[in-house]
Amino acid sequence: MSLVYWDTMLFIYWLEAHPKHGSQVQRVHRQMSQRGDELCTSVFTMGEILTGAYKTGHTSEAEQVRKYFEGDSVRILPFNLEAADRYAKIRAQHRVSPADAIHLAAASLAQVDVYLTNDERLKKLLIDGIQFIVGLDGSIF
Repeated sequence: MSLVYWDTMLFIYWLEAHPKHGSQVQRVHRQMSQRGDELCTSVFTMGEILTGAYKTGHTSEAEQVRKYFEGDSVRILPFNLEAADRYAKIRAQHRVSPADAIHLAAASLAQVDVYLTNDERLKKLLIDGIQFIVGLDGSIF
C-alpha cells in the first residue's frame, strides 16, 4: 500500500471528466484502489476546487465537492505551522509557485510515497519526504 498525493488538477480532471485527462485519472484511481493505495491531498485542494464552483455560480457542485472531501475517500492533509515552515524552505530552494509549494509541503510532511501531478516542472524536483513525483504519463500506475 502506498500513500499517493494528488494535486488539484487531477481532481479537477476527474470531477469535470476532462476529455483528455479524465480517463487517465480514472484509470489511476482504479489501479490505486486495486492495489490498496491511500489517496491524499491538502486541505488547500478543496479550496482551489471550490473556487471554480463559486466563480461559475454552481453552489450545488460546491456542496458535492465539500461532501466528497469530508468523506473518507481521501485523507485531507493539514496546512499548519510545520507545513508553513516546510513551504518556506521549498519556495526558497525550488522557486515554485505558492500554490505548488503548499501542496509539496503538505505531501512532504506526510511522507508520501507518490506525488501525482500533470505539471512537468514539478516532476523534475527532489523534495525531502516525497519518494517520487510523477505525472499522469508515468508508468508507475
